[in-house]
Amino acid sequence: MNEFEVTVLGCGSATPSLLRNPSAQLLKAAGHFFLIDCGEGTQVQLRKNNIKIQRISHIFISHLHGDHYLGLVGLIQTMHLLGRKNKLTIVGPADLKEIIEIQNKYSETFISFDLEYINTNPKKSEPVWEDEKIQISSFPLRHRIDCTGFLFKEKPHPKSIIKKELEKHRISISEIHKLRLGFDALDENGNRVANEKLTTPGPPQKSYAYCSDTNYFEAIIPFIKKVNLLYHEATFLESELERAKKTHHSTATQAATIAQKAEIKQLLLGHFSARYKHTEPFLLEALPIFENTWIAEEGRSYVVE
Repeated sequence: MNEFEVTVLGCGSATPSLLRNPSAQLLKAAGHFFLIDCGEGTQVQLRKNNIKIQRISHIFISHLHGDHYLGLVGLIQTMHLLGRKNKLTIVGPADLKEIIEIQNKYSETFISFDLEYINTNPKKSEPVWEDEKIQISSFPLRHRIDCTGFLFKEKPHPKSIIKKELEKHRISISEIHKLRLGFDALDENGNRVANEKLTTPGPPQKSYAYCSDTNYFEAIIPFIKKVNLLYHEATFLESELERAKKTHHSTATQAATIAQKAEIKQLLLGHFSARYKHTEPFLLEALPIFENTWIAEEGRSYVVE
């Protein structure tokens, strides 16, 4: 896998079908394996795609409709049976902890590793986790029940040092750390040398936004503005617009409109209704509005660039 990429494990909606599994994705970013949603069959999909489940450090659950979390308890119990020792962090609705604990209680399963729960806020955007390389936040979506999207964004990369300029200006190695952080340096005589003369900018930050289940909802645009890759549900085609409104879902046209207004780089459509055997019509509907659109395909990895 590349340094920042998402593998689609499930791109169907509501019920599993022979064509598509319920929602699940594996995002590799900043040295982490993040599982996003965990519908039924996610364990099998992880194995099919040669993803080692014990490497998953965090699981993000968007909301408590079954096609987004019913695979979670089974996955946790499999991790336990395989002897996991490392902590697993679960980010999602507050009631998720009770759901997991009551199932473990009545199956008399005593998990062998620590479970950390971080509750999402369905009313406003909030940071949910970060380390020195990446920051992750949740933001509200508009669905029939409380639901959040997730934004994964790299922190700024350190600047690159120009070795020739260090030698030219007689800058000591002890000054390099300051330069990488963006500060000026002092030469061997104590004179200040501008950072711009000694460095080049680090690689641009990459970002990925995940919008699971939502009506057309322009309020999300500030949270996903100019992301590198946006996954946005497109449960229906525009011919089923009234059904989309009634069930609090989006059409391919609406997803593409959000992408266009948010000025993102690439759009990935998914969460297709089981009524559609083929996904090409979703692409044909979205392309006139937003050209850089992909259709989610299970087992395929999409590089965030």
